[in-house]
Amino acid sequence: MPRRPRPSGATAAIRALEQAGVDFVLHPYEHDPRATSYGVEAAQVLGIPEARVFKTLVADADGRLVVAVVPVSGLLDLKALARALGARRAAMADPGAAERATGYVVGGISPLGQKRPHPTVLDASALGHETVLVSAGRRGLDVELAPAELVTLTSAQVAAIAQA
Repeated sequence: MPRRPRPSGATAAIRALEQAGVDFVLHPYEHDPRATSYGVEAAQVLGIPEARVFKTLVADADGRLVVAVVPVSGLLDLKALARALGARRAAMADPGAAERATGYVVGGISPLGQKRPHPTVLDASALGHETVLVSAGRRGLDVELAPAELVTLTSAQVAAIAQA
């Protein structure tokens, strides 16, 4: 998978990928500020099936922030996320807390290059694709990489955490 030229203002996610030396492709697109679903917008604008584009969500599991990466075509199953992490319960984190903890803005949160690592769970459906797309750290920029690389770089667990 060839690398595309790096856009100006490389994000922490892009720097993490470059430092790790993994193959990836950047997919910039014009973000519409009126979009209500950032991931679905990315899939539509880039012409990529929603099942291959993954959104990064931050949740609170028993008082600790965790990261869930699920296809934009589905929803996060908070009970399944809690089970995967051995937690009693999980709830979506406050958006401000998510931004402070990751260093990214909502709609541009990447599972890569966060300010500090968080326990991460990747939906098992990702492994059914040769490559998947996740946010590259800002709205209007996704990165395509092999799901195995995403697992390695984020130390993610893989579990069925998405609802259709």
